[in-house]
Amino acid sequence: MRLSPVCVALLTLVASASAQELPSPAEILTPLRLVNGYFMQKWPEPGKSIVTNRERPSNIWTRGVYYEGLMALQGIAPDAKTLNYAVRWGEFHQWGLRGGTRTRNADDQCCGQTYLELYLLDPKPERLRDIKANLDFIVAGERNDDWWWIDALQMAMPVYAQLGVITKDPKYFEKMHQIYLYSKNTHGGQGLFNPADGLWWRDKDFVPPYKEPNGKNCYWSRGNGWVVAALVRTLDVLPADAPHRAEYVAMLKTMCEAVRPLQRPDGFWNASLHDPANFGGKEVSGTALFTFGMAWGVRHGVLDGAVYRPVIAKAWKAMVADAVHPNGFLGYVQGTGKEPKDGQPTTYDHAPDFEDYGIGCFLLAGTEVFRLSGSAPATR
Repeated sequence: MRLSPVCVALLTLVASASAQELPSPAEILTPLRLVNGYFMQKWPEPGKSIVTNRERPSNIWTRGVYYEGLMALQGIAPDAKTLNYAVRWGEFHQWGLRGGTRTRNADDQCCGQTYLELYLLDPKPERLRDIKANLDFIVAGERNDDWWWIDALQMAMPVYAQLGVITKDPKYFEKMHQIYLYSKNTHGGQGLFNPADGLWWRDKDFVPPYKEPNGKNCYWSRGNGWVVAALVRTLDVLPADAPHRAEYVAMLKTMCEAVRPLQRPDGFWNASLHDPANFGGKEVSGTALFTFGMAWGVRHGVLDGAVYRPVIAKAWKAMVADAVHPNGFLGYVQGTGKEPKDGQPTTYDHAPDFEDYGIGCFLLAGTEVFRLSGSAPATR
């Protein structure tokens, strides 16, 4: 029996609509719990050092990003075991930073995001002590050049924003903005942000004349994803009347509009945004961070849901279907580095040098998609 052209058209529309719909909250939560459960089972002692090419303490940035995701998951699905896992991590490190209270390294400050979230849940002074001492040291100085690589924005910006909220002191918002502007407009000569493309170079090494093999500018997917995440996590806590809020919103919109047409047909983004042939293929960390930013933007009325919901749905379904193993292992995560060629290969079965940050990115994305699924835009 042949279907009429009208029936074929209707079935095509139904299939297309189904592909663009977000899964139910329960369907979203299942892979989040699976992936997080895999990690907690693999690392039953949260303070245990991380050993790859050398030994590192577990309060480094890679683990800090994981705990960002864990706390986001805790926000939509409270669980005493999950919360205790985060508290034990902070207690093991005595709520300290890898580089001490005089570090200027944003990677060292990343753990402070979770310390401050746990302080808000249980305001014990030791949870605030070291991260506040560190930021007070930086705020008191004149230097604004700390974030010379764009990953640093995600590691540190939300710490300044959250501490400003907790202490009700705008000096943290102002210092954050000064360092942000230096990264945007000054590092590398004319800044790491290229308004012509709406994207950021990872650091000065990638500012032109550096080019990708196809002759285009090099924009690393995860690096730009870090900036998107920095903006979202900062905006999520920054007061509605904060003086620089509108600028961060505008940047988020610009970046999402720049990466939206670069999504692959399968839902992922390539490691190299403007040269898909340079280590092209499915990659979860950048994809998750863009999904996180877009879902937050739609939920808060910053981005047009009619435009972005199909992009978000395609990305989330692709990550769950193609990257999540039955045991919760997460494939297609590019290892650490600073450009498309680093941390390769990126495949379904290959474990990156650090699994934790990829899982954190996935949890951040999923929790925002969970909130977006069937939810009205959030209000502040």
